[in-house]
Amino acid sequence: MIFTETRLRGAFIVEPERIEDERGFFARSFCSREFKEKGLDAVCVQSNISFNKMKRTLRGMHYQIPPHAEAKLVRCTMGSIFDVIIDLRPSSNTYLHWISVELTAHNRRQLFIAAGFAHGFLTLEDETEVSYQMSEFYAPGSARGIRWDDPLFAIEWPASPLCISPKDQQYLPFVR
Repeated sequence: MIFTETRLRGAFIVEPERIEDERGFFARSFCSREFKEKGLDAVCVQSNISFNKMKRTLRGMHYQIPPHAEAKLVRCTMGSIFDVIIDLRPSSNTYLHWISVELTAHNRRQLFIAAGFAHGFLTLEDETEVSYQMSEFYAPGSARGIRWDDPLFAIEWPASPLCISPKDQQYLPFVR
């Protein structure tokens, strides 16, 4: 696997290192040893799938607070997404900064997100599926969210969402 650190410490783009032949290719999508060598949380206790019927569906911005803060490894297995993370770690030198990465079924990139980041995405195609590996179990009492359009972050979404859950619509702006 090829790990490329983003400008937000603790967030990496993870790309498959292909072994190709006439049949196609083989590549690892996860190896705990390689993640540990990079100092990344290699624990996976839960895997999730998010299927989205419509282009321009927005999910996010979600995170869990301690003691259930979670690292995530996110991959788009069908379609494509504009994936966004925000650094919510007060001790980080990139606190309140965000980045985006386009994840597609075609590019097979993954985004590793350290604990302490908010995460969300906008689908770029109909019938888009996203797969997550999580380092912590879902804990409803620790689940939090912030507005996807919070002016504090001024995220440059590629399009306005057409579909957002009532729960995601009711999130408030982030309070420092």
